[in-house]
Amino acid sequence: MFNKQKEKWLTKCITDNKENVYRIAYSYVKNKEDALDIVQESIYKSLCHVETIHNPESVKSWFYRIVVNTSLDFLRKHKKEVITDDGQLELHLEGTTDRYENMDLVKTLDELPPKYRTVIILRFFEDMKIEEVAEVLEVNVNTVKTRLYQALKLIRSSDFIQHYGEE
Repeated sequence: MFNKQKEKWLTKCITDNKENVYRIAYSYVKNKEDALDIVQESIYKSLCHVETIHNPESVKSWFYRIVVNTSLDFLRKHKKEVITDDGQLELHLEGTTDRYENMDLVKTLDELPPKYRTVIILRFFEDMKIEEVAEVLEVNVNTVKTRLYQALKLIRSSDFIQHYGEE
């Protein structure tokens, strides 16, 4: 009986955040089918562990944590595979581009280490407060602040732009 209430909380969370959850998964794998698989697996995992939810306020961060961890697990399992979607393939086939063009944000995020990329995505793209990011990642608020600062510093650094911003 009590798990039915928790399932309702979870179902509402999934329904309300389906686009955001997909976007998070896609930001890791850059492939529509794999992102959908991650979302599906995350939903399955969350339903299997629904009894661990204690209150409706924690459902969103709990579910986002599952999505992030499932995405990271997917990347570890497929580390040696190069995953590209049609859009990225077209970018590489277009030929030469202006070398002075603004840095491509998507490519820059892809090149960030996962712990920094996750903080940037959750904070700026999912518009979460630092406290919410800390809850999703199960780390201290100061750790989130440090990672955010280091990620922004990396993005701004000329070494990073020179090394990762141009091919």
